[in-house]
Amino acid sequence: MKVLKLIAVGVILLVSSSIHAQISVNVNIGTPPAWGPVGYANVEYYYLPDVEAYYDIRATQFIYFGGGKWTRSRYLPGHYRNYDLYNGYKVVLNDYHGSRPYTHYHDHKRKYYKGYKGKPQKNYRDDRHDYDDRDHDHDNHKSKGNNGHGNGNGHGNGHGKH
Repeated sequence: MKVLKLIAVGVILLVSSSIHAQISVNVNIGTPPAWGPVGYANVEYYYLPDVEAYYDIRATQFIYFGGGKWTRSRYLPGHYRNYDLYNGYKVVLNDYHGSRPYTHYHDHKRKYYKGYKGKPQKNYRDDRHDYDDRDHDHDNHKSKGNNGHGNGNGHGNGHGKH
């Protein structure tokens, strides 16, 4: 009888922690990244013209073309590891709902070319608090951009977490 009670308690604890874990995961789905532009609550994707890639907000993944196919990843490809997601322009794709925004890639690439800047954007959160505005030396700013403190290096900031 004692063994049955222990098994029952174990099953209840296992089920309750599974339910709790599921709730925690679902709460975070669809949360815009810290570097995402403010003011777009129901959007699913951003197009990043400078890196010719998409960001899937719900899946918290980048989508980019490489190796002859479209790839989904938590991080940007290695050659964009120093890309500044906070300062880079994000085109909000509020007119697309589906799983393959890249079906319109040629239109997006033509309309939103590398270096494209639309309306000014404010990010949800600006974690670059370690940047000293008095420091205008380009080399110092660049080196600070590689320290992993919210400068969108593609590793650690791609999904809005550090």
